[in-house]
Amino acid sequence: MSLIENVSRRDFVKTAGVAAGFAVGVTLDPTGKLNPFVREAQAAEGVPLPAGGLNPNLFVSIDKDGTVYIVCHRSEMGQGIRTGTPVVLADELEADWGRCRVVQAVGDKMYGNQYTDGSRSVRHNYMRMREFGATTRAMLEKAAAIKWGVSESQCKAQNHRVLGPDGKSADFGELVEDAAGLPVPDVKSVKLKDPSEFRYIGRDIPLVDGPNMSMGKAIYGMDLRLPGMVYSVIEHCPVTYGTVKSVNASETMKVPGVIKVVEIPQSAPPIGFNSLGGVAVIGNSTWAANEGRKKLKIDWDYGANTVYNSEDFRVTMENTAKGDGNKVVRQEGDVAGALAAADKVVEATFYVPHFAHAMMEPPVALAQVKDGKCTVWGGYQDPQAARGTVAKAIGMDEADVTTHVALLGGGFGRRSKPDFAAEAAILAKQLGVPVKNVWMREDDIQHAYYHTVCAQHIKAGLKDGKVSAWLHRSVFPTIWSTFEDDPQLGHKIELSLGFLDLPYNVPNLQLENGKAKAHVRIGWLRSVNNIPHAFAQNTMANMLADAAGQDPVKFLADLIGPDRVVDLSKADYWNYDQTYDEYPIMTGRLKGVLETVANASGYGKKMGEREAIGIAVHRSFTTYVATAVHARISADGKLSIPRVDVAVDAGRCVNTDRVRSQMEGSCIYGLTGAYYSEISAKGGIVEQSNFHNYTMARMPEAPREIKVHIVNNTEQFPPGGVGEPGVPPFAPALTNAIYAATGKRITNLPISKTNLAA
Repeated sequence: MSLIENVSRRDFVKTAGVAAGFAVGVTLDPTGKLNPFVREAQAAEGVPLPAGGLNPNLFVSIDKDGTVYIVCHRSEMGQGIRTGTPVVLADELEADWGRCRVVQAVGDKMYGNQYTDGSRSVRHNYMRMREFGATTRAMLEKAAAIKWGVSESQCKAQNHRVLGPDGKSADFGELVEDAAGLPVPDVKSVKLKDPSEFRYIGRDIPLVDGPNMSMGKAIYGMDLRLPGMVYSVIEHCPVTYGTVKSVNASETMKVPGVIKVVEIPQSAPPIGFNSLGGVAVIGNSTWAANEGRKKLKIDWDYGANTVYNSEDFRVTMENTAKGDGNKVVRQEGDVAGALAAADKVVEATFYVPHFAHAMMEPPVALAQVKDGKCTVWGGYQDPQAARGTVAKAIGMDEADVTTHVALLGGGFGRRSKPDFAAEAAILAKQLGVPVKNVWMREDDIQHAYYHTVCAQHIKAGLKDGKVSAWLHRSVFPTIWSTFEDDPQLGHKIELSLGFLDLPYNVPNLQLENGKAKAHVRIGWLRSVNNIPHAFAQNTMANMLADAAGQDPVKFLADLIGPDRVVDLSKADYWNYDQTYDEYPIMTGRLKGVLETVANASGYGKKMGEREAIGIAVHRSFTTYVATAVHARISADGKLSIPRVDVAVDAGRCVNTDRVRSQMEGSCIYGLTGAYYSEISAKGGIVEQSNFHNYTMARMPEAPREIKVHIVNNTEQFPPGGVGEPGVPPFAPALTNAIYAATGKRITNLPISKTNLAA
């Protein structure tokens, strides 16, 4: 499993589609020669080209020596997708995983959706890959049957061979030429394997890229090189959407290695994925370009967003959340009446600031414009969006743009926005040489597509020890402000992320959304609005348990209520691109992970002074996750986390090793967001610039131990997402633990702003 190559866009003979609107299963001519992309991959390694092979569909080819090439059309950013989807196809094919090689696709609509975001790669491709593998397996079995003169029912693929009667056996490679002459069967006629026969699915599978990553051989965007290329860094306006009035580059041009200074056209809002614009310094090294940038003298027109002061904006949003006149988005029963009749009313305001993605590898892309064509190499989560954005930026047809995908040094949603690739292409076209556009850490922090800031207010009533009323208002600048002209209410997708889908069994509830204006670029970040919504809901549930004098976990389970499917028929609910029939909200599964994590963590056992276990539970991206954080706070306020337990019900898990790693990584990411992260602004200028003031959780702060407990890894439920669902419950589990240990209730993030000392 060593070959990772990019695939060139090629014409194809005929296409086939499946339900749910995905144009997939592009079927190539089964009588043709080995797929062009496999030829290119082999040529790159100096492998002799075979005379022919089996190419039943766009995603798999088998060489005459039996090597199976499987295309991965999604982007690898540490989540393991270059292993995840190919191994599903290999399992259904009955291929020997050790004889499979993964080929990376370029951005092209012929692959269907390539958007690696929303924890949907496995969800959207699990059955597709099984069908592609099963179709190929059926052709090999039929070829063997014809060759041996027996019925197809007597031939069965097993571990890269087809076995027949009387000890007959043939390697896949021995059958490809015969199979290539057969018609590709209708996928509906092909029988899928029984899950009991799975050899890889549902087990621990090492990463395809693991060895290269561990030995420093993996190629990330920052590693890309082309002969004759130059380097660019870009000075963007400190205030979002500000413009250049004038620039003096005389001192910049004196810096050794600086080649040229180029102004990039400004983009007016709504900006989408287009470049912010600014002044680019071109050099023979990143160091030279960046040193030259420091010498630029730019007179900016900061524009309208100088009014943005995050503390003032926070007050405005909180007042909106506490006030009347917001848009009602879900309503059941009579909340006002139930609150008036309640024995006790509990209310609180919650605040979560902007976050930046802060990937290990900042944005970077390498572009070349030559002979009327543009080629861009980079780490992006959606190579199709990169292709379209680049084409528009340089006035080319998409057909003349190729986007190659390198490994991503982290993504978290930032690399879904290919503005950095557009900048590289703009400069490459203007300069006539390959340009590697590098964002420094300061660029990444100060000019991100920020996770939205959010203020919420919840007012809940208790009657006879149970929650009788729940009024919840959520206010945040919408992501759609990046794509539309000044919308100020949340989009239904954002409202569906842990808000509209409130799973609590409350007879009277009202959910409202208030207006907020965006002053920076807003984008999606790992788990998106689920982060603030899960924080507020789980914290309020804990507060209500305290007010009722009940155990928080038992109270939360009772609040979730009896096993049922949550009725969202009256809400305009978006279900993570899935039908609600296939992926309903099942309270039994939610309570299942809650019970699992409580038992596994030792919740309820006697703890030391100023230490406790806090628990939270949340369903997102069709997956159910409960987190238990064991927190210990010293007398001087220092936080340590001896252990975290995570229970996850993601339905059928493809690669259990990746499920555990994603939950572990979510705990670290969630800790960073909960304890440290905050992007603030004064006069429209972001105050943070690097890791000295936008702090990450380091090894001393990380949990000493993280235990992941996988629930329901069977075909009973279809695969759910795993890249993001582990993040939302972490912050409330931690703050609930801090409250239990110290009596200090935290409703505003980051936690580091709260004095935890005794």
